[in-house]
Amino acid sequence: MKFFCISDNIDTQIGMRLAGIEGVVVHTSEEVDEALNKACNDKEIGLVLVSPKLMNLCPDKIYNIKLHSKYPLVVEIPDRHGDAKISETITEYVRKSIGVKI
Repeated sequence: MKFFCISDNIDTQIGMRLAGIEGVVVHTSEEVDEALNKACNDKEIGLVLVSPKLMNLCPDKIYNIKLHSKYPLVVEIPDRHGDAKISETITEYVRKSIGVKI
């Protein structure tokens, strides 16, 4: 099972490439859609890493993949411009998922 990175930042892509993870650098929603289609059609790819900016460009497509496809698993990864409030993000996710405020 392989990883595939879809990023809007060349630095993130280079870092992933150094770790052995292939991917693409894209900037428009059409490019993101094309990269997601490529990843979804490759049966060897099990995990797609997507930068936050790109997650916001085409959330419907990404959430459709998350809800209706077994493979690949789509995960948002922080980039160098990322939000340092990761614990708040996790807390909000838990609250929305199970309805419990922690």
